Amino acid sequence: MRTKVIRLAAAVAVCGVVLGACGSTKDKPASSGGAAGGRVGATVPLLTSPFWQAYHNYVPQMAKEQGLDALPTVNADNDAAKLITDIGTLLNQGIKGLVVTPVDSAAVVAGLKQAENKGVPVVAVDVAPESGTVAMVVRADNKAYGTKACDEIGKRVKSGKVVQVMGDLASVNGRDRSAAFRECMKQKYPAVKVLEIAAEWKADKASSGLDSLLTANPDIKGAYMQAGGIYLAPTEQALKRKNLLFPAGDPRHVVLVSNDGIPQELAAIRSGELDATVSQPADAYAKYGMYWLKKAMAGETFKPGPTDHGSQIVEVSPGILEDQLPAPVVTKANVDDKALWGNHL
Repeated sequence: MRTKVIRLAAAVAVCGVVLGACGSTKDKPASSGGAAGGRVGATVPLLTSPFWQAYHNYVPQMAKEQGLDALPTVNADNDAAKLITDIGTLLNQGIKGLVVTPVDSAAVVAGLKQAENKGVPVVAVDVAPESGTVAMVVRADNKAYGTKACDEIGKRVKSGKVVQVMGDLASVNGRDRSAAFRECMKQKYPAVKVLEIAAEWKADKASSGLDSLLTANPDIKGAYMQAGGIYLAPTEQALKRKNLLFPAGDPRHVVLVSNDGIPQELAAIRSGELDATVSQPADAYAKYGMYWLKKAMAGETFKPGPTDHGSQIVEVSPGILEDQLPAPVVTKANVDDKALWGNHL
């Protein structure tokens, strides 16, 4: 089924590029909704991660702040085909706007086409589509995630082997983080050898991959987990099984750096198990997803440049604008900062 969806998306992507040249939902108001609000839908890619659980909980709160009536979020269960079906179901319920987090950057184009056909504006959160029509992508710079993780590990590991536990490479997020981490290590820390596990945002794949890798490479000195909400627990468990889990300061400590900023990661930083994380703004993803959606429903148009909330809009590909929200590095030095969303749960 996944293969069929991806083939369909590829075909729709061609149409999306052509249609994008003639106009988009940014160029005309939706059929209803507008500045006064309206009924909207939202999807989450999965609910097995504390990060996405937090985002799921923020969505109705942030929609209400914008005067929008949000239907309950729909969980795609990390299934690109289910997400396309879910989008169709939401559209058939008469929503006037949609906030979507793609599971697969190519496959989601088929869902974007359904929304465009109904005149329903779409904002993508966290993951950018490869093509198609979206009013805005609300996302942090995922290449910066990989580079920041590289530098945090590079400060602590001068030579030897490190592993990056990658996300799904069908997602632009997984590709961006992986490529940036790899390139940064090559350019700035050439004495460090990078090993990789393709874990597809799945805890079981991270666990089995780490067991095999650590058996063959017991001299691993560091690990970059591209999603702490999914990978932190299985990584720590794998290290513990191999008698490799020691706190920071112990000469046997395996340096661990992740992405997400969930409370569990902050607790692990305080205990010395985790060295750093890059905090993805779950609250701001929900807030500005709804912020841009309300504007798009009112027919507003957008262009690259600074925003009124301290971020920058960039054109990441022809016709696709991205509001790049800040994502700070968290270490023991700032783990108790009240500005971190993970300290509010």
